[in-house]
Amino acid sequence: MALKVGKFTVLNHPLIQHKLTIIRNKNTGTKVFREVANEIAELMVYEITRDLPLEDVVVNTPMGKTTQKTLSGKKLAVIPILRAGLGMVDGVLELIPAAKVGHIGMYRDEKTLKPHEYFVKMPTDIDQRNLFIVDPMLATGGSAIMAIDALKKRGASNMRLVVLVAAPEGVRAVQEAHPDVDIYAAALDEKLNEDGYIIPGLGDAGDRLFGTK
Repeated sequence: MALKVGKFTVLNHPLIQHKLTIIRNKNTGTKVFREVANEIAELMVYEITRDLPLEDVVVNTPMGKTTQKTLSGKKLAVIPILRAGLGMVDGVLELIPAAKVGHIGMYRDEKTLKPHEYFVKMPTDIDQRNLFIVDPMLATGGSAIMAIDALKKRGASNMRLVVLVAAPEGVRAVQEAHPDVDIYAAALDEKLNEDGYIIPGLGDAGDRLFGTK
């Protein structure tokens, strides 16, 4: 089940909510955090891809010939925003193993809270693909906006932003900058604090994924 408000959707499946509670817990270690973040991403992509187009195909079962459904050849790609976005890629690929993977590297200036791009590597045909941009946190929205800008400059036009936890400020910022991009989250949290962190959030996703500080 999903709650749809404009182009922002909170995926409230019980398994997603249960697993999100696990990674919110400050006592959850790196191994479990990493595993569960990927599990949430897998569950989210299962929900998000319900509208993928199908076409008929004829196959031979052990009992004879039959016409069944198959994906209609739509090309997909997953684009993690480095570095925390890497923690969702394997979950997406579990369900869509043939998807291409691009990377966008950004860091946030801790004083200004502004993102800075330092690396972009994409499949050559991203203009022909449906893209899933993944990042655990949608806080100020700056990184997501810059990532979408970078992809549009390279010809991409069909994109969905997939995050674990979103702040209202970040959702509004992305919707204002890119109203054509749907946003999917496992949770919409209360707000940002003065340091630009989501409250209650789950802390620094990158540090918790990779055991750094």
